[in-house]
Amino acid sequence: MLQAEGGGASAGLFRACAARRAGVLRDLEGPALLPAGQAAPRNYPANRHPFRASSHFLHLVGAALPGAWLLLDGEATLYVPTPGPDDALWHGPVPGPGALAEQLGLAVRPLEALARAVGDRAPATVTAQDAATRSDQGAWARDAEADARLADALIASRLVHDEAAIAELRDAAAATVAAHLAGMGHTAPGRREWAVRAEMEAALGRRGMGTAYGSIVSVHGEVLHNEHHDGVLAAGDLLLADVGAETRTGYAGDVTRTWPVSGRFSPTQRAVYEVVLAAQAAAIDRVAPGVRYRDVHLAAARRLTEGLVDLGILRGDVDGLVEDDVHALFFPHGIGHLLGLDVHDMEDLGDRAGYAPGRTRSGRFGLGYLRLDRDLQPGMAVTIEPGFYQVPALLADDARTARAGDRLVRSALARFSDVRGIRIEDDVLVTATGHEVLTRALPSAPESVEAEVGRCIA
Repeated sequence: MLQAEGGGASAGLFRACAARRAGVLRDLEGPALLPAGQAAPRNYPANRHPFRASSHFLHLVGAALPGAWLLLDGEATLYVPTPGPDDALWHGPVPGPGALAEQLGLAVRPLEALARAVGDRAPATVTAQDAATRSDQGAWARDAEADARLADALIASRLVHDEAAIAELRDAAAATVAAHLAGMGHTAPGRREWAVRAEMEAALGRRGMGTAYGSIVSVHGEVLHNEHHDGVLAAGDLLLADVGAETRTGYAGDVTRTWPVSGRFSPTQRAVYEVVLAAQAAAIDRVAPGVRYRDVHLAAARRLTEGLVDLGILRGDVDGLVEDDVHALFFPHGIGHLLGLDVHDMEDLGDRAGYAPGRTRSGRFGLGYLRLDRDLQPGMAVTIEPGFYQVPALLADDARTARAGDRLVRSALARFSDVRGIRIEDDVLVTATGHEVLTRALPSAPESVEAEVGRCIA
């Protein structure tokens, strides 16, 4: 089917895609192929899952075209499948190659001509999934060095966002803010998690958007990626919602808020919430050009540890607690990640994208889950998302807790049993002079969050 699914791209975005293609082409030494991918069927071919094109393809083309391939070979050429004889019946009229070429600003050819254009060469590609998709047009040879050059060219192109991408990220941020306000406003004791999730995703749908990832809406915030939504909200619970918009052209928002189901934090909940909020503020304050993202993470870790010492949950020297990863018993993940066309942008390329050349992932418990270790540059977008979690499996793990020793004060921790998990996350753009919080319109101060809870319920 020749159709730009997930439309909504502007002429400005297509112009930006042309500039991106030119930049990637300059970094290549031979041909490269990037597939849009195909919609996966549910049980039978005509019943398809929603199609979402490859992010690398979207970055360079700007439109979701099932079955299409982009060939970079001195110039860019798009190869698209010829519509079937009954496509217009089932799917409506589709643009011809000429109209598509004019819209996208690049040459368009029929997919049948791709094998001839590639010949017996080994075009670069970027993922194993692409290799499987490639069987549609024959099994071309692989060239590991060429694949690496293409990966590096794509990383260089996607790491720093252009103005068109930043505009999309702003749209995603605004929709994400609206979704969270809807979720807070429709929260009340006795409701199901899925009812709040539905209100949040409806707010995105009203803006013509979907979700950038599976929504997390749970009273069990200690489960970091909780995919279940059948719990009943009870007075005294905290509801953790990690929900982000995806724009019609594929750009992501990613925000977490945690709010009291009853509309008021308990004293213990508020105390821990304020510690997490202070850790987030310390991390955001560090975001600026030239700052190493690892240091942003450590700033949050230190501030969180200071707060836990103040609450009596931990005791000892703050720097020593962080160095020994004692804080990671409650904050095991990294401070955030890149944000763009993927919610965890370019993680299909692994640490090659997230880690600067010469840097490798740490073996330390408190740093091993850090997804990004680069020096920040203007135009990069990142999330900042510290948290506090009481994960039973961690707190019962003798190997993990042995290093803490008596610096972990379990008697004090027991007073905070009504805090399962708290995370506060915002989307942050690195600017020439510092940073901009794209999701700043969403309240995070405890009294402002409390004011939003239940306000939409008659």
